[in-house]
Amino acid sequence: MAKWSGIVAVVSLTVFLMSVTAATVLPIHPYLKVEDTFISQLYDTSNYGFLQIDNGLARTPQMGWSTWNFFACNINETVIKETADALISTGLASLGYTYVNIDDCWSRSTRNLKGEMIPDPKTFPSGIKALADHVHSKGLKLGVYSDAGIFTCQVRPGSLFQEKNDAELWASWGVDYLKYDNCYNLGLPPQKRYPPMRDALNDTGRTIFYALCEWGIDDPAKWAGKIGNSWRTTDDINDTWISMTTIADINNKWASYAGPGGWNDPDMLEVGNGGMNYHEYKGHFSIWALMKAPLIIGCDVRNITADTLKILSNKEVIAVDQDPLGVQGRRVYASGPDGCQQVWAGPLSRNRLAMVLWNRCSKAATITAKWSAIGLEPSISVSMRDLWKHEVVSENIVGSFSARVNAHGCEMYILTPRRATRSSI
Repeated sequence: MAKWSGIVAVVSLTVFLMSVTAATVLPIHPYLKVEDTFISQLYDTSNYGFLQIDNGLARTPQMGWSTWNFFACNINETVIKETADALISTGLASLGYTYVNIDDCWSRSTRNLKGEMIPDPKTFPSGIKALADHVHSKGLKLGVYSDAGIFTCQVRPGSLFQEKNDAELWASWGVDYLKYDNCYNLGLPPQKRYPPMRDALNDTGRTIFYALCEWGIDDPAKWAGKIGNSWRTTDDINDTWISMTTIADINNKWASYAGPGGWNDPDMLEVGNGGMNYHEYKGHFSIWALMKAPLIIGCDVRNITADTLKILSNKEVIAVDQDPLGVQGRRVYASGPDGCQQVWAGPLSRNRLAMVLWNRCSKAATITAKWSAIGLEPSISVSMRDLWKHEVVSENIVGSFSARVNAHGCEMYILTPRRATRSSI
């Protein structure tokens, strides 16, 4: 039987301050340094590897809001200001949703005579710097969007071959986050197009989160950890059950590459946009949190419903996403028709385990998680807390656990060994 003394080593924070002047291999993922844990090494993190971005960010996945999923190109500075205010008034900002990200269509269709990007004077008449100042005054951070091509997806100026000038301009405005897309890329390989912006951002001296949006075409999980703080592993999400579940499955296979400093990104949240029901949105949010995905809200926060706020503000589920151990949870077991009765799980700090019972069947079903399937020794006794009911299910469960789960619904738990551990990680 495994010992119970906990994790014995903590990775130094200095690993996240390495210079980009030379490729520096990170120490092995902290999970692989675990000794005397009750969780098996089922949760492979062996492909976690390089960090060259040199900005100290992404110790945990980013959280915030973005314009695209709800507003698309129908954006203006009033929407951004009102959303920043709404993040504060709803309490979402205090839970960690601090990035206010402007997606495509913020700029004019052409550069000025100096070759600079210009905010669209009709929709952003005050300019991005004034908007950044407003967002910063709320204790939040501002993000913008560009493209590793000659145009953005909505045919605004891209930043390919303009990386240095654009990065310096954004830094002068006070930008804190860049989403960098993949349209009109001239057929050049992404491994050549994305590093120049990394270097340009670093050279500004301003700390700017770098989110690559390469759509998973060239398997960015294999190489983007050398370049950015997060990388899209999939095509764009849309507000449907089919899209959301398909994207979860694609992102799942890259779990071993994620960790503190760089995260797999299965795209933004659709919770609250109306295309799925409450149970489906609850599953969407639970699985994204278990997968350590960025939690970027995509609905209109100014008019948020009570059910949507209930999902997005679940502190216990957010804590799973933001757990400092930084191991991406994954699907570990499936049964039923076409494998629709699923168990997803992943280790957490302090020798705990997060688990989601996800029913992707069209009818309610009882789903069973055996300890051997989720990486526990069969004789281990755990306490189990329900993260949606906010209550302890049992203080002493051994061997397996079963629950009745609604069609397209989920239940989410944290399992903790009854015997306390010493480690804080």
